[in-house]
Amino acid sequence: MRQYIARRVLYMVPTLFAISLVAFLIIQLPPGNFLTSYIAQLSAQGQGVDGAQVRALEERYGLNDPVVVQYWRWISGILTSGDFGQSFEHRREVSDLIWDRIGLTLALAVSTLVLSWLIAFPIGVYSAVRQYSVGDYLVTFVGFVGLATPNFMLALLFAWVSFRYFGQSVGGIVSAEYADAAWNIGKLFDVVSNLWIPVLIIGTAGTAALIRVLRANLLDELRKPYVTTARAKGLPEWRLILKYPVRMSLSPFISTIGWILPTLVGGEVMVSIVLSLETTGPLLVSALQSQDMYLAGSFILVLGALTVIGTLLSDLLLAWWDPRIRHQHVERA
Repeated sequence: MRQYIARRVLYMVPTLFAISLVAFLIIQLPPGNFLTSYIAQLSAQGQGVDGAQVRALEERYGLNDPVVVQYWRWISGILTSGDFGQSFEHRREVSDLIWDRIGLTLALAVSTLVLSWLIAFPIGVYSAVRQYSVGDYLVTFVGFVGLATPNFMLALLFAWVSFRYFGQSVGGIVSAEYADAAWNIGKLFDVVSNLWIPVLIIGTAGTAALIRVLRANLLDELRKPYVTTARAKGLPEWRLILKYPVRMSLSPFISTIGWILPTLVGGEVMVSIVLSLETTGPLLVSALQSQDMYLAGSFILVLGALTVIGTLLSDLLLAWWDPRIRHQHVERA
């Protein structure tokens, strides 16, 4: 097992290097750069920019340097001092922009994950044990609706219902009166009270998918010979189900740990934009639109790194939870 972990960690190094290179090259693919977008924006507003100012800005941002030079300047700063560069659009350090929004995104991602688990586990078990019952058909129908409905459409629906029937505007996690306030008990309760709507919206598709996967896995386990043998020995039905088949069917729940870390950066971009949530997702979209290469490239790099790390943690947790997976890792190592 130790050899497997060491090998996986070693593989992460070239993987992260490849992610950083691809991320930076993707940002460079669209024609122009941040400066051309900025000049076009000023021109649309009726403001002119003279040639000397353009050249000064190009020299300041190093936009005339070859792509290789720009990439090396960026990646060497990350490796040596953790400096992700400066955002052209916001004129702030990229690391400060990311960390300013990561807290609320973390709360949103963890809350969504916990809610999905709490809802999907009992419903998935019930749906498998009561296969083809009225409840199973109802859960299946609701699950398909949840999978088929886009999250941004649910966000728009919630926003309309809240404003139309309750006179309350749905938008943002922090209310206006606490926007500039320091963290205290009042602000914490305000965040919690506003968090449930985006959590419910974002968790809809994930919860429906977990229910379907858990139901399918549990149905497969219930038909295996060891369940028949345990039932023949007189083991109580619910104790039998919870002790053996359910445990073997919980791998999808453990594997969801793998996508929570990338969610910290992604933050369900469309839902965050519709509900005006101050998470990292809308900031990434803004960086891509303005061709803010250091901010967008850093976001993509962090997202890729968190995906790799999350996948590793998920695999290790699965090996700890399921003896069958653990034995496979030991044999390969």
